[in-house]
Amino acid sequence: MKVQTTSIKDLLIIEPTVHSDNRGFFMETFRKNVLEEYGVHEEFVQDNHSKSEKGVLRGLHYQLNPKAQGKLVRVIEGEVFDVAVDLRRNSPTFLQWEGVWLTGENKRQFYVPAGFAHGFYVASETAEFVYKCTEYYSPQDERGLMWNDPKIGIRWPEGEKVLSEKDLNNQTVDTMEINF
Repeated sequence: MKVQTTSIKDLLIIEPTVHSDNRGFFMETFRKNVLEEYGVHEEFVQDNHSKSEKGVLRGLHYQLNPKAQGKLVRVIEGEVFDVAVDLRRNSPTFLQWEGVWLTGENKRQFYVPAGFAHGFYVASETAEFVYKCTEYYSPQDERGLMWNDPKIGIRWPEGEKVLSEKDLNNQTVDTMEINF
C-alpha cells in the first residue's frame, strides 16, 4: 500500500498494491499496521455498502462527539468525487475541504477521520461505495452540512445533483452544530 498525505492534516489517500494476471486481481483493502504508521489508531466497528445512480450526491454527513465517525471509503464499481470538510474548530484547516476521485478502476481509498463532514457525488451511471466506520451509526448524533454552502465553496463536478429530502435540509456553516 502507498499512503499519500493531503493538504489537510489527517486526511489520507491510500493506493493499494494490485496484483493482476489473466485470472483477475488481488489486493489488500485494509492493513492496520500501515494505517498506524500514519497515526490512524482507531478500531473500525461497522462496514457499510451503498449503490447510487448518476447524479446522486450524498452528504455532507457527520456525527457529533462522542459518536463521531472516522471512515475508510472506497468505490468498488463506478466513479465518485469524494469530499471531506474539516469541522475541527481548533484546526488550522477548519472549514477547508479536500476532494478525491475514487473509482472501481483506480481502487483508491480515502481515510476521513472523525471531525470531518463527508459526502460524495456519483459521476458514472451507477457506483457502489463501501466504507468502514470507527463508530456505530447513531441517528440522534447525525448532522449534515449543506453540500453547496458558499462559505465552504466545494467545486463539485458539473451535472445534475440528486439529493435526499434529508440532505436538502442540511445546515449551513452559520447554523450547523459541531463539537469537535
